[in-house]
Amino acid sequence: MARVVVEGTDIVVRLSWLEKAAAHHRNVRVPVSALRRLHIEPDWWRALRGERDRGTCIPGQLCAGVRRLQEGQDFTLVRAGTPVLCVELRRSAPFSRLAISVPDPEVTMRTLRPLVPRDRLG
Repeated sequence: MARVVVEGTDIVVRLSWLEKAAAHHRNVRVPVSALRRLHIEPDWWRALRGERDRGTCIPGQLCAGVRRLQEGQDFTLVRAGTPVLCVELRRSAPFSRLAISVPDPEVTMRTLRPLVPRDRLG
């Protein structure tokens, strides 16, 4: 399962080789300075926005890859039946949102929360 970690000044989504194949993408790296907001979406399918651009979707099971929206693109790796960590990013970032099913979204969120600008908490 994917992991979201902080490496220096970047937030990195580490993918397994199988997840990389499904998403048609390598590990995702965005600057910490692009972090805007965090939340956990309990219903995995509600974390999906836009249309699939690149990647794999297996209805009712998995959606992995880049999704195109009017205001940019999202990177998603969500699995059915699991809560999803949603990382909202500033316009300067390569993605508008990272929506990732991680083993323990609450723990990951606690790790990232101190990095959210104070005016964005709440």
